[in-house]
Amino acid sequence: MTAEHHEAAATRASAEQVGPLAGVVRRGVLISGITMVVTQLISVVSLIWIARLLSPAEVGIYTAGTVLTAFLTSCTEGGLRLALVQREHDVEDAADTVFWATAAAGVLGSLVALCAAPILGLAFGSDLVAAVAVSTSGLLLLEALTNVPDGLMQRRFNFLRKLVVDPSRALAYAAVTIALATAGFGVWSMVLGQYAAVVVWVIGSWTLGRWRPGRGRPSIRLWRELARFAYPLAIANIVVYVRESAQVVILGRVLGERALGNYRYGSRIGMLAGNAVFEIGSYVLFPAFSRFSGDAGRFRAGFLRALRWIWFAAAPVAAVIVALGEPAVVVVLGEPWRDAGLLLVVLSGAGLGLALQAVANEAIKAAGRSALFHWTSATELVLGIGLVVVLLPFGLIGVGLAISVTEIVSGILLLGLAKPIVGYRIGALISLLYPPTAAGAVGAATVLGLTATFGSPAALPTLAAIGALTALCLILLVVYLAVLAILDRTMFRAFTARLAR
Repeated sequence: MTAEHHEAAATRASAEQVGPLAGVVRRGVLISGITMVVTQLISVVSLIWIARLLSPAEVGIYTAGTVLTAFLTSCTEGGLRLALVQREHDVEDAADTVFWATAAAGVLGSLVALCAAPILGLAFGSDLVAAVAVSTSGLLLLEALTNVPDGLMQRRFNFLRKLVVDPSRALAYAAVTIALATAGFGVWSMVLGQYAAVVVWVIGSWTLGRWRPGRGRPSIRLWRELARFAYPLAIANIVVYVRESAQVVILGRVLGERALGNYRYGSRIGMLAGNAVFEIGSYVLFPAFSRFSGDAGRFRAGFLRALRWIWFAAAPVAAVIVALGEPAVVVVLGEPWRDAGLLLVVLSGAGLGLALQAVANEAIKAAGRSALFHWTSATELVLGIGLVVVLLPFGLIGVGLAISVTEIVSGILLLGLAKPIVGYRIGALISLLYPPTAAGAVGAATVLGLTATFGSPAALPTLAAIGALTALCLILLVVYLAVLAILDRTMFRAFTARLAR
């Protein structure tokens, strides 16, 4: 029997011994998945509706005006929320420490954003961009207030935030933004919609989290302990936002506001599935891995099982985007957004990269090895910005390709960094990833062949186009499952067994 077979047998044996946490994790994944579907449906509908009301240039102005706010948000949280989730003792004292530290950082961040708004306006050559930056500076303080109640709910496997708060936020943003955009508020509809969403977030988190400051004693000593774990996470978050901010600034300066608007919509749609997987992994897998990271067998079994299911879901999504992304965007959003559809297709690799990162990221954090993230931070900073500069002559397609390559390389690097922690074998990993990848490729090729033969759905009337897109999606999924049944019968049987329950 090969080493890979020995490992597979050991993994199955360990999986049977995961214990009570397995049920909690499955319930958490189910709740998070259902909630994510609802939230994403609300987001997609609002994206479509807003795209019909606002121009790409208006969306581009909002994107430019909020670039600094998005960056500073990562600085104010500083990884302390995750440090609180991972904390095993002195939790009440740690909660108070994190609250006051992040609240102070939120105040400071809001002031920095306010003072830097004129500079942002000069960078983009627009007074309206500066005005949007001034108006959104207060979001930093409001979002900082959610870190402790959200962290404590995550630590306790309390899924009310996922079940109630996240859909409520998405609904508040959609309702306010669409209503104001219809009334002619333009870019300000998005600003006020974002405030509505964050206010709902704060109220929901504090109501459901059932925590108030003053129950513990904050201290500098505790802050230092938490910061040692959080520091690499903060650096990683800052690098992500520096990279994204650089992409926005470069695009806005070189290609203009219209291209920036297409970039925002294409990237938001393209990252929906990847971010959903990443968020579910972070919210459910991190606290679960933290509980049994000291048990090598359980840790490895949980890691491989989570990666198998995440890749099983990510591969067909990427295939659908490659085959139908561009016509779907044109049909749903309209011809002015075609460039967003092209970007969406090229971003299909980014979703796969995020799927690889999702499980490895949480395993490294749960093991307390957050210093390893310095490797991925350096890679994302150099590769992410460098590739955008090199490929910018190819327009949005070049930018999308740069993002996809960066995310895939980061995912592979994280899997490599997690290997000595988890103890998996390369052969086992390849046998896990190969079948869904091949099945997705065959499904995408089948649909691309059909569209090449019978024409693009975008050429049809709207209702007929939507029907054609739906039928082609179903064909792709049927082909995917048929090929998977041949290449990985175990996974196919597990999937059908879950459906039968």
